[in-house]
Amino acid sequence: MIITIGFYAIYWYYETATELKALADDRDANPGLWTVLLFIPFGAIYSHYKYGELYEKVSSDKLNRWILFILWIVFSPAVWFIVQMELNNRATYNIPGQPDYPPRSAGNQDPSRITE
Repeated sequence: MIITIGFYAIYWYYETATELKALADDRDANPGLWTVLLFIPFGAIYSHYKYGELYEKVSSDKLNRWILFILWIVFSPAVWFIVQMELNNRATYNIPGQPDYPPRSAGNQDPSRITE
């Protein structure tokens, strides 16, 4: 943060919000507006809430939006880690020919993929 003076955090916020919007296929999400709202005190609160809401739609572990929202306020690096891990996992597992994400347990397999 010292070298980028916080600019990378803003860029990361916008890029990950855009990725989450694409994954959730949410036409109402507006990452550009949310990024601008980060500079307005009460707007930042709204922006973090909407980001958490979007993440909740996409996440494989269904992390509650309120938990993510509180983490933004208390310890934002935890949010960076959680969101980036989810996006990295999706990038790894959603490649054609790779296993589905999240990995299915033996008792929860997709019936169309079972071969005898």
